[in-house]
Order: sequence, then C-alpha cells, then structure tokens
Amino acid sequence: MKIIILGAGQVGTSVAINLASEANDITVVDRDAGLLQSLQDKLDLRTIQGYAAHPDVLTQAGADDAEMIIAVTNNDETNMVACQVAWTLFHTPRKIARVRAPAYSKFPSLFSQRGLPIDVLISPEELVTEYIQRLLKYPGALQVLNFAGGLVQLVAVRAYEGGPLVGQELRELNQHLHGGEARVAAIYREGQAIQPEGDTILQDGDEVFFVAAAENIPAVLKELRREEKPHRKLIFAGGGNIGRRLAERLEKDYRVKIIERDAGRAASAAEQLRHTIVLHGDAADEDLLLEENIEETDVFCAVTNDDEANILSSMLAKRLGAKNVMALINRAAYVDLVEAGSIDVAISPQQTTIGTLLTHVRRGDVVMVHSLRRGAAEAIEAIAHGDSNSSRVVGRAIGALKLPKGTSIGAIVRGEEVIIAHHDTIIKSEDHVILFLVDKRRIIDVEKLFQVGITFL
Repeated sequence: MKIIILGAGQVGTSVAINLASEANDITVVDRDAGLLQSLQDKLDLRTIQGYAAHPDVLTQAGADDAEMIIAVTNNDETNMVACQVAWTLFHTPRKIARVRAPAYSKFPSLFSQRGLPIDVLISPEELVTEYIQRLLKYPGALQVLNFAGGLVQLVAVRAYEGGPLVGQELRELNQHLHGGEARVAAIYREGQAIQPEGDTILQDGDEVFFVAAAENIPAVLKELRREEKPHRKLIFAGGGNIGRRLAERLEKDYRVKIIERDAGRAASAAEQLRHTIVLHGDAADEDLLLEENIEETDVFCAVTNDDEANILSSMLAKRLGAKNVMALINRAAYVDLVEAGSIDVAISPQQTTIGTLLTHVRRGDVVMVHSLRRGAAEAIEAIAHGDSNSSRVVGRAIGALKLPKGTSIGAIVRGEEVIIAHHDTIIKSEDHVILFLVDKRRIIDVEKLFQVGITFL
C-alpha cells in the first residue's frame, strides 16, 4: 500500500516503524530535516522536507497515486488542511488526521465530504483517557483492550504468588470460573513468549494475556492475583487535556484530586470540575503528597506532558505509600526501564494510538488492531467472509487451520454471542475472530488467511 505520513514526530515515527516493515511504500513529510534523516537511517522509506499541507510538497510525496494520507503533525489545522488538499487535488481515497482540540470533535458534521473530507479522526488524548478508564475499572490489570464493541476484552495481568491459579496448570482456569470461560492467549516469562498449553504451569511474575467476555474479566483476575478492592481514591498529576478529561468522567464515581503546577491551568480546571479537588502545586513535592494522604490513595496517575516529571512523581508516590501508580511516558526507551521498577503501569500514547491507525491499514477486513509489547505483538479482530470454498477459515475447525507460528485464536463473536475458542470450534461466515500474534511480522500471513478468493479448493 502506498502511504504518505505527514509529521515525523513521535506518533508519525511510530506509524512509520510499524508500516515500513510490512512491505508498504512509505513516504514521510516533515519540516525538520534532522527528524527525517534519523528515520532514513533506520528505515527503508522516502522522506520529503516541507510543509505538510502545501500542494507542491504533497505532489513531491506522490499524493497523485497514494492510497492513504496519515496526517499526524503537531498542528490540528495543518492536518485538516492537508486532508482537504489531498482530497480536492488528488482524490486520495483514505484520509486520517490527528485532531487534538476537543472543540473540533464537538461538531462531527465538520468532517464529511461536504465539509472537511477526513475519513478517520484520531485524538491521542481521548484514546489515552479511555484506556486509563478501562485500567481503573479492573484493579491489577496492566492492559485492558476492547473488541467487538466491548463484548470481548483482552486483559494483561502479572500473576502473583497467592493467586489461586499460580502454580497450577492452565487447563484448570475454566474449572474455577463456574460457568464462565476464558482463554490464555499468550504468556511472557522474563520477557520471552511462551506458547500456552493446557499443561503449562503459571509462575509468579508471568505476564499473562487472556481473552474473555467482558462480564467474566473480574473472575479471571481473581484467579491470577490476590483479590484487590475496587479503586476509590484517585490523584492525577497534571490538569491538562488528559487529566481534566479523566476527572470530568470519573469524579461522580470516585474521590478525585488533581495536582497542577501551573496556576492558570489549575484555576481553569477548578472552575470546570464540580466534584474534583484541584490543588496548585508540584506533584513531586513530598510534603504536598503527604498532606494529601498519599498513603491512602488507590491510584496515583501522572499525565503531564513531561516524561521525567511523570516518572519521578510516580516513583515518589509509590515510595510514600500509594497502592498503584501509573505514568504517561512518550519515550519508548523509558517504558521498559520504569516497568521493571516501582511504576505499576507505563502508558504509551504512541502504542495506544498506533492500534487505531493500523486498524485502517490492515487488509482482509481487519476491524480492530491493538499494538502490544512495544509494537512487537498485536491483537486483532478479523471478520470471516465467504464459504468453505472461497475462504481458508469458514467452515473449518480452529484446530485444522494453518495459523502462522505464534498466532492463536482467543475468541469468536457471533452476533451478540461470545464463544471462547477451542480446537473443535467451527468458524462461520461473518464471525468476528479475535487473534493474538506474538510476532506482528506474521500479520501479512493472517491477512491472507482471512481474504476471500474465487476458490481455495
């Protein structure tokens, strides 16, 4: 696929890294020659230096026959104008734009063929907000990802000594759920993937990815960890877009505090939020945290735009007694460092955003993509089409499929019914199939598996 990426910042670079390894023809446009040179040193792609919305720059980038424009510069207006130019002059079929300002999203009629011809709007702040909300719903979860409109969820959790299933064989999981079902899609032990089998014994510290119907998630978590009480007291470090959105959505159900060091932003948040306590101060101030009873806080979540401030304040909060700490971290190099230490969950805006972008790039009617393990793994939702003559999957049992190495099917959604996958489960046309890929480089093989041909007999 021929794709033009506008913007070589953190999101644009993440997209380029993910797509360049999949036989796509990628061109990246940015005004910063240094960023472009860095990309060219790492990846096999073209770069164009220039202003992303200018027609001559888009022409240079090959917009006349590009199949997709992904506009992810740091400026909303540039992204929107670039999509307008791409449609008006080049009739680019697919246009994706990052639009961060909430004021635009309030008027969806703006984004249409009669208005601004943008097919997909991406707001990293909104995606991160939703992601943190899901994590707060399930204490102890490292990741919570939705499929099939939320009917099915993929949850990552670290197994701890004291969980009923730790030290037991995996086959015992469903016996403990009393009528519910779940499937372990992957296990990572000391950073290495282990293919889960019925006789696999879970160990303390294993990172376990499991798939289940949404209503069964709490029961599975109880099997893998010591039971944790629901969260009640939350502190958010940072009163910007993400902190304010989270407080606004959670303040009715939780006791929420925001710590914001900018006086004007703190005053603005205090005026907007009705049930949230807004404090003007530094979240890395030990005295302030102690005054606010940090030792009684269920979750301390640092969501400022400064990675170092987020890491330091979260580590301090943990040392002072916060039960769980989360930190928003943009730099990929920092994420692995902090997750091995005192920070419970490192949240990467790039990884949260990349899945949404990849959903619109994947072939074979892939309708949902989640990027995992710093982009090395993926979980996808693909729709099976055709019949036993035209499809490699329809009418066949899961155990008979030639799945790429390291790929597993966790669940099938048929209408509103969630079916946990077994070897003898038959896939039917229009089933939504949830797959986990330990190695995302196998995605092309999975796409081919779900493509419909004239005949495969």
